[in-house]
Amino acid sequence: MKSIAVILLVGFAASLGSCATPVAYTTSPMTEYDQHTSYAVEDFDGGFTITVYYSRYQFIPESDAVNMAAESQLLALAYEIAASRDREIRQINEQTIKKSMGRNGVSGITSWSGTVKAYYKD
Repeated sequence: MKSIAVILLVGFAASLGSCATPVAYTTSPMTEYDQHTSYAVEDFDGGFTITVYYSRYQFIPESDAVNMAAESQLLALAYEIAASRDREIRQINEQTIKKSMGRNGVSGITSWSGTVKAYYKD
């Protein structure tokens, strides 16, 4: 019986150790956009930096699907924010997005955070 308890304890500890949290790219307060997405905007001269946190439950981890959905959300929000300010931004090169992913093996939540600078068109 003791060996089963030890095995379960080691398994539980290992599953907790497998939890990974993505990098926090901002300390600004996040605004909820939808059930999966929150974001923060920080203005600078000539544009703004947008940071997105995206997370969702996945029974079977598919990090590529989360990455694609989260990047798409980041880019869409950047253009949406610019439009709400009656401004246009330059096309964002996807390779300039800083991003990080993590997964909580216990809860099944895959999380993504990303940030990018959006520059206004002249």
